[in-house]
Amino acid sequence: MDETGRVELADTEQGGPAGEAPGDGDHASGGPTDGGRDDGRPAPESEPEAPAHPEVPFWLAQVPYALVLSALVAGIVVVAAAHFKRGPAIIAGALLLAAAFRTVLPKDWIGLLAVRRRWIDLVTCVSLAVLLIVLAWVAPQLSA
Repeated sequence: MDETGRVELADTEQGGPAGEAPGDGDHASGGPTDGGRDDGRPAPESEPEAPAHPEVPFWLAQVPYALVLSALVAGIVVVAAAHFKRGPAIIAGALLLAAAFRTVLPKDWIGLLAVRRRWIDLVTCVSLAVLLIVLAWVAPQLSA
C-alpha cells in the first residue's frame, strides 16, 4: 500500500474523510462530535457501564443442560428396566424442564440448551413432551 492509501485509511478510521478532522463537519446538533468539550479540552473519562446482567462462568451456564441430561438418562434407564409407562413420562418431564429453562433463563445462562431460536426450542421440546406423554398413556402395561 502506498503512502496516500495509508493516510486515507487512517483518516477514515478516525471518522472523517481524507483532509478533514473528525469534528470539522457541519452537524445538526452544533456541539462537538468527538466527545470533547466546547472549550477544546477532552471530555473526562467515564467508567464503563456495567452489563445488564453479570456474565456467568462457562461451567455454571452448563448446569441447566446437565440437569436436563441427567433426567433424560434416568428416563432411559427406567425404560431399559422395562417400565414403558414411567420411562417416557420421565423423559417428557425432562423435556418440559428444558422448555422451562429455555423460557426463563437468558441466552448467556442457558448453555447448550440454546440451539435454535427460543420459540423453535420451546415448540420442539413441548411437542415432543406431549407426544411422549401420549405414548406413555396409550402404551400397554407389560405384566411382570
